[in-house]
Amino acid sequence: MGLWYGQAYSKTYFSRNSPVFLLGKCYHFKADGKDSPTESCSTEVCDAPPATGGDDVEAFRRDFASRVWLTYREEFPALPGSSLTSDCGWGCMLRAGQMMLAQALILHFLGRDWMWSEALALQPLDTETWTTSAAKRLVASLEASLQGERPSDPGPMLHAPGAPGRVEEADIHQREVYHRTLVSWLGDSPQAQLGVHRLVELGLVSGKRAGDWYGPAVVAHILRKAVEEATDPGLSGITAYVSQDCTVYSADVIDSHQSCVAGGTDALPLTDSRAVIIFIPVRLGGEKTNPEYFSFVKSILSLEYCIGIIGGKPKQACYFVGFQDDSLIYMDPHYCQSFVDVSTNHFPLQSYHCPSPKKMPFSKMDPSCTIGFYSRSVQDYQTISHELSKVLLPSANEKYPAFTFMQGHGRDYNLSAELTPEKREWPFIRDPQRAAATAGDFVLL
Repeated sequence: MGLWYGQAYSKTYFSRNSPVFLLGKCYHFKADGKDSPTESCSTEVCDAPPATGGDDVEAFRRDFASRVWLTYREEFPALPGSSLTSDCGWGCMLRAGQMMLAQALILHFLGRDWMWSEALALQPLDTETWTTSAAKRLVASLEASLQGERPSDPGPMLHAPGAPGRVEEADIHQREVYHRTLVSWLGDSPQAQLGVHRLVELGLVSGKRAGDWYGPAVVAHILRKAVEEATDPGLSGITAYVSQDCTVYSADVIDSHQSCVAGGTDALPLTDSRAVIIFIPVRLGGEKTNPEYFSFVKSILSLEYCIGIIGGKPKQACYFVGFQDDSLIYMDPHYCQSFVDVSTNHFPLQSYHCPSPKKMPFSKMDPSCTIGFYSRSVQDYQTISHELSKVLLPSANEKYPAFTFMQGHGRDYNLSAELTPEKREWPFIRDPQRAAATAGDFVLL
């Protein structure tokens, strides 16, 4: 059985004496120059403390709450091939994957410095605010006030926030249009380009059905297909790549960055015209995560082009976004909320943002996970691969890096010559009789 929460969401405490990293950004909570090993604060209840630490506590809270939060939902339209109208108890890895994908889309359309204007207005997750019945009342009241309005055309999406000042120059309303459109792609309806209905539909190719358990490697392949096959024009400027056997083949990524456009009778290549989301399924140890990889995970989460890690601990999948000392910071999908109709204009966004970070010791992290990166251009990819090659140097005790970069295409190495089309498409799907022993497709609820 999976887990979901109807009880109060527990508070998470942070040390004031150690930096906190969140998807490449570093925050310091120290209130003054004094060192106090027992001093701590909770980001849910701790107002900005005096002196220099105050701004960073508030900035961290705002940054975390601006990340898109995808959780279990109930009472949405039936999922493909089933009569299920909820993913409670089994869909947490799909939700974790959606959150990682959402972060890539935020980087693509809005940039890493974007913050949601209402992030600090979110209420703590407690029984009164976030139980199913309370969520239903909130959604019902808001939808009633909308009188069935449908969203207007958001207009052309912002494709190049990398230009200096471009995001900052956009007015708040326009940025919220991008934000809202992004969330709508991840909604719980058959029409949503990247929603759970679409992901379940694509999972049918691998023999996965609604109600089954999904591992982080399989989810990476499902996300890639969803992005590649999205028909919304706003998603035409981004694609996805999944590494093969812990190896990133540079020529394949560079090819993914390039696309073609019809020109007369021939297709003319447009160099460097698409961004690429890079998914890398890895295993960081045997039955448990090898402590030698802890520093590697910290290094990865310290990079701004990292879009996080999907994985978790036994029986619980989650989305890792940062760390402090020896604890990972994550977003938790195990919270069952009511369906929100994202096709309506001004649908409520509050339930898609979480004000309450959670922490977990590195020692509890399951070794199977998928790491994500966002690369805007070929030049970006070259920088990313160069910097990651330094991070990936194995330690004295751990002889093998978590993954590697290789020149050329994967096909140059004849990796899949003897595989069936199904196994080439889903390399982490194993014989069901051997499922208990697999490392690539672990089950976390």
